[in-house]
Amino acid sequence: MTKLNLYLVRHGQTYFNIYDKLQGWSNSPLTAKGKQNAQEAGERLKNIHFDAAFCSDTTRAMETIQTILNMNEADSIKWPVTSPYFREEFYGSYEGTNMGLAWYNAGAPHGLKNFHDIVTKHSIGTAKDWLKEADPFHDAENNEEYWARVDKGLDLIRHAGLHDDANVLWVSHGNTLLSLVERFGGGKYDVTVRPKNGSLTTATLTDDDLQIVEYNK
Repeated sequence: MTKLNLYLVRHGQTYFNIYDKLQGWSNSPLTAKGKQNAQEAGERLKNIHFDAAFCSDTTRAMETIQTILNMNEADSIKWPVTSPYFREEFYGSYEGTNMGLAWYNAGAPHGLKNFHDIVTKHSIGTAKDWLKEADPFHDAENNEEYWARVDKGLDLIRHAGLHDDANVLWVSHGNTLLSLVERFGGGKYDVTVRPKNGSLTTATLTDDDLQIVEYNK
């Protein structure tokens, strides 16, 4: 069984992050601080040899991962594989909406007023399901739809022909990191707290499992 070492970095800060807006398949540019986040991650990881690199096809992820790869001094791969499989959750008509308002609309019919309370009492998966219910167009991804897509991304990494113990760079997104940690973290981490822009989460990926090693460092 092949074991891969995943280095998951959250993309640098964007303008939607500053404005506290939901940013799933939509996109906003990296801020000056966001570019610095990417450079700091690049400095931190410059001596690690990466055999492969993956990210979504959103510019915030692509700019972050290319900065990291450009700074690498360990003879790593030069270009990432980009795929919609690695995108953030799709928030449907709530794309670009204030986060507090969106999660209030999702939770209020169930007696809960914010993301923290939904996740504490239920789960991130429930938050996805309720946001789809609240979306007038019902275009937002529910939990089943989300994982059907992201699991294809995990399989893309698994079937990339990498050798055992290979290092893989994956620039990801806030809710996706929370979702991975909720599903694979064994309940050891606080998934009500969003990971920092540019933060590092490490994990091991095998043919049939993923295990979180460290989160939001």
